[in-house]
Amino acid sequence: MRFAVISDVHGNALALDAVLADIARQGADATLCLGDHVSGPMDPAGAADRLMALDGPVIMGNHDRWLLDPPDKSLNPVDRFALMRMKQAHRAWLAALPATAVFNGEVFLCHGTPTSDTLAWVDGWYQDRQMTLPAEDTVMRAASGIDYPIMLCGHTHIARSVRLRDGRQIINPGAVGMQLTHGSPDARYAIIERRNGQWFTDLRVVQYDHMAAGEQALSNGFAPWKEALQTGWVDATGLF
Repeated sequence: MRFAVISDVHGNALALDAVLADIARQGADATLCLGDHVSGPMDPAGAADRLMALDGPVIMGNHDRWLLDPPDKSLNPVDRFALMRMKQAHRAWLAALPATAVFNGEVFLCHGTPTSDTLAWVDGWYQDRQMTLPAEDTVMRAASGIDYPIMLCGHTHIARSVRLRDGRQIINPGAVGMQLTHGSPDARYAIIERRNGQWFTDLRVVQYDHMAAGEQALSNGFAPWKEALQTGWVDATGLF
């Protein structure tokens, strides 16, 4: 079994096209998606069209949930832009997505942690543009009761693979559409494969036209996104 895992497209159809092309070259059997699909000021409708055609399970992220049911009933400007660009079919698809899923009886999907789409699982939040690995017991506690050899999460935009002492693995493929504090604008995703009873993970980096994506955000009225998309050096402050 060989499958691709993508997450956090954030409406960046240019990055998604490059990643999907790389997945096709890798020969993956299915593509799984971990949420935060359209909340970005580039091409949310185009991103949704591509994601709706995927052949693997797709789940909802916190930004997807907020877009449909905004906190305090007030959409932030980026979500408002995305919602205005999306068609009714896109909204219906988004509303029907589950919070978690299981693929092939062996792979667990969530956005943040198994019980929260806003908490980070294998990363602490940003400290001076750096991510920190949480304490082992914190990671293990969130994995309690999730009896699958492969557990997938997104949300932090940082690619990471963690192997627990009992052999289970937690994998964050990184973000397709927006790199935060990576020091590179290139898109991220993962290829996961089982060979001879063992699991192998390839955290992949894909170049795309990130300069065009930044200009797209700028032309849509979201200047702070330009630097984030074109450099990969900044955090999420002021983007949403």
